[in-house]
Amino acid sequence: MKRKKTAEDIFGRFAIQNLTMVLIVCYIIGYLIEIFAPNIIDFLSLNPYAIVYHLQLWRLVSWLLIPPGSLGIFTVIMLFFYYSIGTTLERTWGVFRYNTFLWTGMIFTILAAFLWMIIVLVGYGDGSGNIVLEGTVYSAEMYFYYLSAAFSTYYINLSIFLAFAITYPNMQVLLMFVIPVKVKWLGILDVVMLLYEMVVGGIATKFVIAAALLNVLIFYLTTKNLSYLRPDQIRRRTEFKRKVARGETKSPMITRHKCAICGITEKENPNMEFRFCSKCNGNYEYCSEHLFTHEHKLK
Repeated sequence: MKRKKTAEDIFGRFAIQNLTMVLIVCYIIGYLIEIFAPNIIDFLSLNPYAIVYHLQLWRLVSWLLIPPGSLGIFTVIMLFFYYSIGTTLERTWGVFRYNTFLWTGMIFTILAAFLWMIIVLVGYGDGSGNIVLEGTVYSAEMYFYYLSAAFSTYYINLSIFLAFAITYPNMQVLLMFVIPVKVKWLGILDVVMLLYEMVVGGIATKFVIAAALLNVLIFYLTTKNLSYLRPDQIRRRTEFKRKVARGETKSPMITRHKCAICGITEKENPNMEFRFCSKCNGNYEYCSEHLFTHEHKLK
């Protein structure tokens, strides 16, 4: 049977290898601009008003050069950390899937910026190029000029960490280089903090955080919940459990989970995550390291 082409088969050749490093190089360029030509930074932000009314189309891409924070030792450490988890996700998911996740987050951020502009102009604009908020009149040009800085890659970086926490929830990291803590708890803390920022932040902050969380939510539903709870997957797991109950397994050492690629079981690594693949034809289960990288079994 001829295999049906997937999006990866069609567009996979366009995926960028080591995309995390590409982003970090963009940040380095941004830091150099901040040091040697700080006035230029104002012309790089994702300002939808300037894009529409002044045709500054380069802002659709140049905002990726703006670093997520001021340059310092803590920022350098965080960039090394994001490089580590980014490359781990790229190896786990594959280059195409990792590219899709990041580019989708960027597109959502751009769309959120334009939606923010439309809502502000329609809801608070006076029709003469001004914004009226709480009785105060602001120039629309200056309003979007100052608040467009909220649309940066900062929350995209946080979405990378949340995706990592979903993929490797039981992995331990050293908080403050001393305290061992599971990644899933840090992920939950990040979500709580982001929701708090949405509540207390301005309208621009609400939109940019919503864009980042929406990207993570779509990733979570398509990789964790929906594929795992599909009826055919439930049926496969039920049949497998019945075989185990009837003693039809070949191995006397019965395990609940076993990766079809490397053979690892929960007895060998109790913290390993296992999932059935929705695209494989049969009862094929994979560990988290091979779930996104294996070749689908169609027969």
